[in-house]
Amino acid sequence: MLNLKGKQVYLRALEPEDLDFLYQLENDTSIWEISGTLKPYSKKVLRFYLENAHRDIYDVKQLRLCICNMKSDCVGLIDIFDFDPKHKRAGMGIVIAKTDERNKGIGAEAISLVCDYAFSLLDLHQLYANILEENEASIHLFEKMGFEKIGVKKEWIRTSTGFKNELMFQKINSNAS
Repeated sequence: MLNLKGKQVYLRALEPEDLDFLYQLENDTSIWEISGTLKPYSKKVLRFYLENAHRDIYDVKQLRLCICNMKSDCVGLIDIFDFDPKHKRAGMGIVIAKTDERNKGIGAEAISLVCDYAFSLLDLHQLYANILEENEASIHLFEKMGFEKIGVKKEWIRTSTGFKNELMFQKINSNAS
């Protein structure tokens, strides 16, 4: 039986009660650059999103999970996106909301749980992550979790200060068929 619970965190589906957390996180302009967000989200739009978050990953090609500490506080989100069952691959993204919660092993444990889920239950062959070249913390995290840098997308992300390179990291499921 697959368990989405680690020593520090567990992963769970989004709930209607997550609206305020999601609203705060999605409207945090400091992470817009990495999330590709261009404008604020209204609570109405996010409420509609939450009402449809139950849809199957095979239908919507993505899955977003809350990262919760053992006190049941939601501390971040982890996503599987661009789910491609034919080629057995998907992208992965993660955000820990508060900076004082980062670098404590929470992200590593959440990534480990999602890798187990994706490789065991979804039978994926590979996961990948796209990370801005300057995001040293995320690069370190994904490398620590066994992701390998496989390329550079030059001047890929347009920001207010110009174009930035994006690195692509990949983890192959060594047990995949």
